[in-house]
Amino acid sequence: MASSADAERGGEEGDGAAISVVEWQGWGTSSPVTATVMEVIEDIKALARDSDAPMTFGGLGGKLKGTFKDQEDRKHRSVYESICDSENKMQFFSARQIACRLLGNRGHLCRKCWLAMEDCMCSRLVKCSLWCSIKFWIYMHPKDFLRQNNTGKLLWQIFGIQSAALCIFGIREHEDIMWSAFRDSGKGMVWFLYPSQNSSPMSVEDLFSSGPFTGLESQKMDLGEKPLNFVLIDGTWSNSSAMHRRLKERWALTWGDEHLPCISLSTLGASVMHKLRPQPSWDRTCTAAAAAGILWELHLVPRLSIYGLDKQAEVVENALDVLLDALVQRRLRKGRSITRKERHNNCI
Repeated sequence: MASSADAERGGEEGDGAAISVVEWQGWGTSSPVTATVMEVIEDIKALARDSDAPMTFGGLGGKLKGTFKDQEDRKHRSVYESICDSENKMQFFSARQIACRLLGNRGHLCRKCWLAMEDCMCSRLVKCSLWCSIKFWIYMHPKDFLRQNNTGKLLWQIFGIQSAALCIFGIREHEDIMWSAFRDSGKGMVWFLYPSQNSSPMSVEDLFSSGPFTGLESQKMDLGEKPLNFVLIDGTWSNSSAMHRRLKERWALTWGDEHLPCISLSTLGASVMHKLRPQPSWDRTCTAAAAAGILWELHLVPRLSIYGLDKQAEVVENALDVLLDALVQRRLRKGRSITRKERHNNCI
């Protein structure tokens, strides 16, 4: 028997109502409803009105199903192929991914935790204030948007959307907001967590032995309105190289510098999510565990030990335990295996 996650879901709710600002922001963003996503949604709804086939969704991710899926695929493949500019192609691809997930998961997933309503874990999560002098950016691939086992979502659930901001790859409005914030903070206040084999990333400790923080050993550190920005690439390992390349290109356009400032973690270990979502190697981990790793390593910097970063890291790790338990309990209830084969799955 198919589970509720696998069963087909009708599109009546999504077909009959536009995506409001409240609904859009409920999924974890502070941005206005993006124009490209709305255009795709309207196109899908228009096709549904003209089609004899019902608009149905099903499976993990709320994907279109059945005859209507085939019709929508043909239409949007034609649109995609008609776009000559590569940047516009990529934006269309991302908008379509987001639009289908929004329509397909209406009334099925909790907007806060992205789990099926019957598995909602929101009441079990502990919220916490992030130290005001740092900010996380979750740079998410559109195929990871609304994935139930995504861990990047935990960061804004815990710290709030002002301290941990969602930026979706290929959504121009999101990316412009993120890069505007980078320009406001300044070039030396932005760092990307990415294990590039072709560069020598700095460690968290290195940030405080050089750069804007040199000489602050005896001072209480409070950066106020210009936080240190940490960018976490949240997507499968097969998608992360394209995401890294896009960031590098935008960095060069913004600062005239080909070198994307990357950091690495010194004490990174496998997160608890490895039990369900094995990484391609043991030195790679999920997004939330990477954020916790940054907080732990910041706490080890003597001048930062007074800011409770260790407690903030523990809250993130506890949230990962809650998510893992929710996913495991669902699988057990549905009679599914709670282990996965090794594969490239998610994130940094």
